[in-house]
Amino acid sequence: MIKFLDLQKINQPFEIEFQEKMKQFLDKGWYILGNEVKSFESNFAAYCGTKYCIGVGNGLDALVLIFKAYLQLGKLQKGDEVIVPANTYIASILAILQADLVPVLVEPSLETYNINPFLIEEKITNNTKAILAVHLYGQLAEMSEINKISQKYSLLVIEDAAQAHGAILKDRNQNSEIKNEVLELKRAGNLGHAAGFSFYPGKNLGALGDAGAITTNDVALAEVLFSMRNYGSKVKYENEIIGTNSRLDELQAAFLNVKLPHLDNENEKRRSIAKHYITEIKNDKIVLPIWDESENHIFHLFVIRTENRNELANYLKESGIETMIHYPIAPHKQEALKEWSDLSFPISKKIHNQVLSIPLNSGLKEDEINKIIEIINQF
Repeated sequence: MIKFLDLQKINQPFEIEFQEKMKQFLDKGWYILGNEVKSFESNFAAYCGTKYCIGVGNGLDALVLIFKAYLQLGKLQKGDEVIVPANTYIASILAILQADLVPVLVEPSLETYNINPFLIEEKITNNTKAILAVHLYGQLAEMSEINKISQKYSLLVIEDAAQAHGAILKDRNQNSEIKNEVLELKRAGNLGHAAGFSFYPGKNLGALGDAGAITTNDVALAEVLFSMRNYGSKVKYENEIIGTNSRLDELQAAFLNVKLPHLDNENEKRRSIAKHYITEIKNDKIVLPIWDESENHIFHLFVIRTENRNELANYLKESGIETMIHYPIAPHKQEALKEWSDLSFPISKKIHNQVLSIPLNSGLKEDEINKIIEIINQF
């Protein structure tokens, strides 16, 4: 059986360093917000190109805390509207709701599965104060267009970068007088006002448990976040604001410090496999991802579409290939959000009814990749 994702195989090359980090952790006896967390925050901020990184408990907390920090700073008010893609994992929407804000859903592009920037403006009202841009499956949302809209309407832009660690945007330098000059390269996490990351074990940069982070260049936001993640306290037992307990675990930070230097290599391996799939899978029943071979996609997931999803999934399972569905139920059709069940998002519905994720990760062997291609082509 070709597993969809074999985390043991992916983490095996780091085991000796993990064990050494574990020994150091035990020898130091410092378990909460120690030097490993500080080191990872510094390293990940430098990697993303931002001034600040705030380590938190998980990816959902990262987004919730961003919104709550903006409420604390007065840049958002309870009841403000936040534009968010209709096609996303429910965590994106839960974060908005948990901050007492109002999600406004916008259809995606069928080609990229990300929010369609050309449908955003029609959903903007006087109450719209932010856009939550989700980089779904590892592919950057169309940030150039989204940031133009944000500047036009003075909106905050928050990235849900939970699946996009290391994805790079090539843009044009707005200050350059040279026509058609290629812009600076910017990574996910440095494409808006703030960004939330998840280091859930299955991510391209995965911890060995729950972990998350926030990146930003805003010093005032960062100061609130450092306090808010730790009970609203900068000095022990002195609480300036209403906070929570969502701190990046010291041991998970240590593991992430081991893996971060290898992230670009991991992403490049995934892109190489994706190129192989896109070049070699030839079946008119299957729609492959659209990708220009740039670094804007890290292929956290390789998602295909077919009108015969259940049939294809069963066929692949019988052929010894595990698959997954990301995601089978659209957020507005979830029981938890049943008040939205009458809303109509036909493109999102089509995506959720047709997508199937096939194995793609650095643990795959060449013969496994070729077998996947061969079996799919025979469907």
